[in-house]
Amino acid sequence: MKFVTIATISLFALTGFAHVPGEKMAQPRPPQAALEACADKGEGQSCRATVSGRTHTGVCRTPPGQQQRACIPDHMTSGRSSVRGPDDNRALDGGAPQGGGRRHITVQSGGTPDLYPATVPPLTRSHVRARMEGDCRLITANGIAGHETGPFPNPGNPNRITEQPHEFCVPAMPRFASRITVLGLGRFGIGLNGVPFDPGAAEFYLGNRRGGWQYEALSGAIALGLDANYAHVQPGGAYHYHGLPALYLEGAGLNPGQHSPLIGWAADGFPIYALYGFGANGVAVIDVTSSYRLKQGARPAGAASPGGFYDGTFVSDYEYVEGAGVLDECNGRVMRTPEFPEGTYAYFLTPGWPVIPRCYRGTPSADFADPGPDADPDADPDADPDADLGPGGRALPR
Repeated sequence: MKFVTIATISLFALTGFAHVPGEKMAQPRPPQAALEACADKGEGQSCRATVSGRTHTGVCRTPPGQQQRACIPDHMTSGRSSVRGPDDNRALDGGAPQGGGRRHITVQSGGTPDLYPATVPPLTRSHVRARMEGDCRLITANGIAGHETGPFPNPGNPNRITEQPHEFCVPAMPRFASRITVLGLGRFGIGLNGVPFDPGAAEFYLGNRRGGWQYEALSGAIALGLDANYAHVQPGGAYHYHGLPALYLEGAGLNPGQHSPLIGWAADGFPIYALYGFGANGVAVIDVTSSYRLKQGARPAGAASPGGFYDGTFVSDYEYVEGAGVLDECNGRVMRTPEFPEGTYAYFLTPGWPVIPRCYRGTPSADFADPGPDADPDADPDADPDADLGPGGRALPR
């Protein structure tokens, strides 16, 4: 995987690179000594190079527009790198490295994350219970998936799966709200197996959560230690899904040509399905598709903007195009389902972005709003956490 980075003019000057703040990089060739230092090394490995009479230790990276890795000094990467090593004991989804913040500078990615095989048996039995209490569907669970997972901890995720005291109240009679609520950094819903759907990661360009450039967890831009279920573990031990949970869907009986089984409940009480549903006639089964697409062209460049081109590295790289797929901006639609033959609004997991929905048509339960250990500890404690963001913590792509 290639990590493309941008740094300030003062830091580039120390290594012989040239960059003009606020403008797109001209992609100069790195100093020869920096290239030679990484000639036989892999991405993210330690290196040492002497440039302009100064010897620096650093990390091998592939600079913007280049094919070869170069030795980037530690002072340009310390506390900022998205490259993780086996001993890099940083908390995921917003956890901070010891002694500094998470100021990521990756601006392009390969589009897919590296996944660990899901071959580890469950820690213990999965316990899930759902019961009706007034207008509340109360779901309690221990957070154990009931299917195999990846190895945790792993080099990208230092956390260990533990049983959880999950308890969620979702509306038993959900209704459309007067406005859409954007998910932000919360849990979208809960699977019938008791594992939360939690698509967002508290990872931001330059560490600025109000800058509009939140990293997409499924892009591979940030090493999150995801397993083959596109899941990993919070610092508190909670296993959660960022994308399509392959083994869960397989065990639930998902099959092409058949309407999806019910796989969970959204925080606003509407049902969650995956990939396949009834078409307009309510009989034929179709592949259910998202209406989001990558934006075209180049991102804005500037001191607080990453520049580069729209490739899915950031949530804001996507835009909603009405009618491009069969689903609305919250990845849902009104339709008949086997569980609701008279019709309901239903959310879908999709193979295309956003995969897990990122907004609600109803009113989400407050039980899902607290991201817990995934909260960003580097946020300014004196700042309004919702300043310049959407109602749920960030603006939807437009």
